[in-house]
Amino acid sequence: MDMNTHLRHNSGGFSGYQQLPQEAASEDPHDPLASSLVLEDEAGDFVAQEEAAAHDPRVRYIHFILGCAVLLPWNALITASPYFLSRLEGSPIKSTFNSYLSTTFTVANFGFLAHATISSKLSSSARRAMASLAILTFLALTLTINTWIHAPPGLFFAFVMLNGIAQAGAGSYLQTAIIAVASLFGPSAVQSMMSGQAAVGVAVSGVQVISTLASTRGKGSPSSLAASSPEESSAFTFFLLSTLFLIFSAVAQSWLVKLPAYACLMDQYKHINAVSQGGVDADEHSGLVSPSRTHSQASDRKEQIIRVTKANAIYNLAVAYVFAVTLAVFPPITISVAPVNPRTSGLVFSAIHFFVFNVGDFCGRFICSYPRFLIWSAKRLLGFSLARTLFIPLFLLCNVQRSAGNASTPLINSDIVFMLILFFFGMSNGYGCSMCMIAAPSVEHNPRLRGRVEDVDTAATVGSFFLVGGLAVGSFASFGVRAAICDCNPFRS
Repeated sequence: MDMNTHLRHNSGGFSGYQQLPQEAASEDPHDPLASSLVLEDEAGDFVAQEEAAAHDPRVRYIHFILGCAVLLPWNALITASPYFLSRLEGSPIKSTFNSYLSTTFTVANFGFLAHATISSKLSSSARRAMASLAILTFLALTLTINTWIHAPPGLFFAFVMLNGIAQAGAGSYLQTAIIAVASLFGPSAVQSMMSGQAAVGVAVSGVQVISTLASTRGKGSPSSLAASSPEESSAFTFFLLSTLFLIFSAVAQSWLVKLPAYACLMDQYKHINAVSQGGVDADEHSGLVSPSRTHSQASDRKEQIIRVTKANAIYNLAVAYVFAVTLAVFPPITISVAPVNPRTSGLVFSAIHFFVFNVGDFCGRFICSYPRFLIWSAKRLLGFSLARTLFIPLFLLCNVQRSAGNASTPLINSDIVFMLILFFFGMSNGYGCSMCMIAAPSVEHNPRLRGRVEDVDTAATVGSFFLVGGLAVGSFASFGVRAAICDCNPFRS
């Protein structure tokens, strides 16, 4: 059956959800030709279910919220840079703290994500998501409490690094669980999740701007000013809000698994998976788990990951390079750009700079909700990703604070121009990563999947793995870019 004809016949509202066929179309489920025809027909049914789910606003809203939760820890950490740096005043590690933080977080995220990707089909996504959200909530709470505690710079540095590693680990398992489910709901859910990731950046950095303005302009008694610096006040505010939002996200996750659309899509996915493995329903194996079978499943899983990784190599490279370029300069380099106007507070300028990038990132992801702006071609997306390299020299032409002996007038001597460059940098980041993550797991638009519905969640989790790999590469590259700027050892100064 032609997939497009099948889609036109089945697409529509939620009344279009179909009961699962109880028997395979062929009496012999092991007949290769019969299995191929059944899987093609099942793929059409699955895409039709995606179309139906796309019309349920609850699915989009929940994935938007969960997308926020996925990147909330990272955004909270990098946006709190002024607070962290204020606690490291006078310490030799202050100048390289941001590079260490981004590198430690992304490398840990990359390592944990490797295990999360391999084991994603061997555990419940719902349980994994809830456990991860609980851990992230606890870690955010410890950061909130820490704003009241003054520890030596070395001990504080160790605490932040360990907290970041723990958040990276919990976030990795949350990320694989959320993206795997979102990919099954189709491009609409993936786009909502990606937009949520950017929206939390806008919200967190927006709170940071407001609290920074209030804390720097507010009046207080000498005792209150001594007890709490502006950086500590603003950090306490958004760490507390982060904790509350993670609790709200856990409630949203609980709501998702109770939706009829979720149950229907999961049942159909399991059925298609069973047909692709020989026509035996997954329920028939529930009591037949043996060490040999478990080993066979793990081996099959690794083979599937390798096959999907090779098939989507261009998409994976594109999304990795998007973030490699981004993390090479943001925030380690962009935060070192000082305002040209001497009357502008450096603390406020830094907060606004985070906000501008995040607004651009959100806009780039949001426009992916309009079909006319979608690019499905893997090669075109790779070209777009590579072209973003041009932003690096543009930032280096701005008012970057170099070593004292190399002070000079920057070629781009305007705060407004710097913010515009930063906005489009963020916009291209959001658009590029979203399109790669939307296109890679799409059975309808990615011919490399060859209609294999059972590969959809794997394509999404593998793409997510390469995304974090790009973050790790970019974090390491930031040391090299900083070395070129300060003409010094980037690991010490």
